[in-house]
Amino acid sequence: MRLFLFTSVLLKQFKNLFYYNFMKKPDFLKVGDVVGIVATAKNFLPEELNAGIEIIKNWGLEVRIGKNCYKHYHQFAGKDEERVSDLQEFLNDKEIRAIVCARGGYGTSRIIDDINFSTFEDHPKWVAGFSDVTVLLNHLNSIGYQSIHSSMPVVFGKNHNQHAIQTLRDTLFGRVNSIHFPFHELNRVGNSEGLIVGGNLSILVSLIGTTSDISTEDRILFLEDVGENLYRIDRMMVQLKRAGKLDKLKGLIVGHFSDMSDNTVPFGKSAFEIIADAVKEYKYPVGYNFPAGHESDNRAFILGAKYNLSVEFKESVVVYNPTNTFDYSS
Repeated sequence: MRLFLFTSVLLKQFKNLFYYNFMKKPDFLKVGDVVGIVATAKNFLPEELNAGIEIIKNWGLEVRIGKNCYKHYHQFAGKDEERVSDLQEFLNDKEIRAIVCARGGYGTSRIIDDINFSTFEDHPKWVAGFSDVTVLLNHLNSIGYQSIHSSMPVVFGKNHNQHAIQTLRDTLFGRVNSIHFPFHELNRVGNSEGLIVGGNLSILVSLIGTTSDISTEDRILFLEDVGENLYRIDRMMVQLKRAGKLDKLKGLIVGHFSDMSDNTVPFGKSAFEIIADAVKEYKYPVGYNFPAGHESDNRAFILGAKYNLSVEFKESVVVYNPTNTFDYSS
């Protein structure tokens, strides 16, 4: 009995160690592969997707569009069951090697619990997006699979940031870029390495206590947000702290906090200052001005992959560390 208990403890410790340090990586793409585009959240006009479709085709990839992708049901791209149907079909389709979500908005959390990932786990593929798609990306991370935080096709024709779009292409094809970003006065210098996790702050807070919640222990946390009131940013950072999401990080990188608003009586701090205050008692490196989020320079990177983070006085950089990644195909 003692031997059984000892063995069980060892297996549990090994599982935890594996989970904290590795996530399964789908195969990178090659020319001729099929990419599916689905809408998990807000609706859009068909012509808004045209530029994104053409750009992805010009990468040498075949594009398939979810059959319900252009539907409108109030603010959503179809009813919940229609959005579930498209995502489930593409997750199960072995010919589709990557799924890029069309846009964000709101709606992914309404359907995530109706998705069956069993076929995906046998034949994993890249899933890319940002904003509301943080729900899906984090759910994949929570079950041990890497995903891609990136710009999305509806945005391709609007922000015209070719560099951001190029980083998605590079990442899908396995040419993962190092990302340099400028110094900020609130930075806390230092070096670390760990799996990058995170995404949209509002979404991350909404996932706490759900099956899509992520562990942040020994991870580098990435945060971004848009259109929030400053007091709500403070409330969400307090929630992360109270939930134990900030105290055991390896590092923190802070992306765009765009279009923040304030009350008639000012809160008294910027979004970056609110974040700095929330993590002031910790010692890990913190880098602001990371080029990702709701602005045109939205660089792609892999959530759940190990990166080296260096926050220095002149600039900061995150460097992809593929030697510490579990390759699903191996």
